[in-house]
Amino acid sequence: MAKTLEYKGHPLQRKDNIIYYGSFADKYIIMMQILDSKKQGDLDLATKVSIQLQLTDPSIRSRDRIVKKSEKDSLYAAMDVAAVWLERALSSR
Repeated sequence: MAKTLEYKGHPLQRKDNIIYYGSFADKYIIMMQILDSKKQGDLDLATKVSIQLQLTDPSIRSRDRIVKKSEKDSLYAAMDVAAVWLERALSSR
């Protein structure tokens, strides 16, 4: 069985330029979308990342699921914000 990539105890899944952080089984999840990137050597580095804290409830319209959103200029900065938002949201149940 393949091990899922995790960050600070929560799963990370990537599909193209979208990264989901957290579990869809929980009440909240983070969606990060890489909006812009630049080449550095043979790597693509994110230079603009949209972050959204979303409710996972499928009965809510997708645009109403967004609880918070922000933009950061690197994936590292986005991951820092995402980790804090997700921890706070999940601990406030």
